[in-house]
Amino acid sequence: MTAADLTNIEAMAPTLTKSRTRQGQLRRNLKRFLVDNKLNLIGAIIVAVFLFLALFGEWLTPHDPYAVDIVNAKLLPPSTDHLMGTDELGRDVFSRIIMGTRISLQVAVVVLSFAVIFGTIVGLIAGYAGGLVDEILMRLTDMFLAFPALVLAIAISASLGRNLRNTMIALATVFWPWYARLVRAQVLSLKEREFVEAARSLGMSRNRLILKHILPNVVAVIIIQITIDVGYAVLATSSLSFLGLGAQPPSPEWGTMLASARNYFRDAWWYMTFPGIALTLTVFAFNVLGDGLQDALNPRSGSR
Repeated sequence: MTAADLTNIEAMAPTLTKSRTRQGQLRRNLKRFLVDNKLNLIGAIIVAVFLFLALFGEWLTPHDPYAVDIVNAKLLPPSTDHLMGTDELGRDVFSRIIMGTRISLQVAVVVLSFAVIFGTIVGLIAGYAGGLVDEILMRLTDMFLAFPALVLAIAISASLGRNLRNTMIALATVFWPWYARLVRAQVLSLKEREFVEAARSLGMSRNRLILKHILPNVVAVIIIQITIDVGYAVLATSSLSFLGLGAQPPSPEWGTMLASARNYFRDAWWYMTFPGIALTLTVFAFNVLGDGLQDALNPRSGSR
């Protein structure tokens, strides 16, 4: 073996060690998430089922979710033909819940995408710049946080008009300040760390320092918060639709279905029960998943 070969092996050793360390940490996180807490596994399975329905539900519905049959199928109880019964227009409730899964999760993805991007940018700038810039951005953020989130969303949605697009705008407006606050707090802690000071002393530009050293260390916290907020976004969407400010009939959105079902609750219990169960399971599953990710990525939070 030549000296060059020894040099190459020595150069590769730290890389191999780092790779093994990352793989070991990943295995420990997965074990902590799925094995040590069975509730996390249940939440992950429920989330996977809803994601599958959102992606492929159009081909899984046993009936046309928009097909009306008032004469023969009005308010039929659950049966082998209609697993969750029918509504006041004879439409299959099970098929409509499946299609509603896609609508609810699509809204959550759009709302949180805007909230995360905009909130993260504001939080990064405010936390790293400090001084007057921080004061201006945080006072702007506090203006939105001064109002109850759902009340502000109702006001915005009612002002813009009653449709699902305006609901997404309203919810994105009330979600982004929380991410701005979260990211700012993380940046304030990270920018004083030794590795950031070392990169700054080497002459690294501000933008590169933020993107290469600060932002990657904030991503884990953002992912945890996103996972928890998906459930809240779905719940808020359904709340606005229930009030008549979001999706409008004949949309199979869960809140719209619940709004229509409240008039028939005594005669057709299944009409309101099954959309309510779907909504409850979604919020529960994403909250459990978010808590599990937090414990897996930050073990000290579980011990506390």
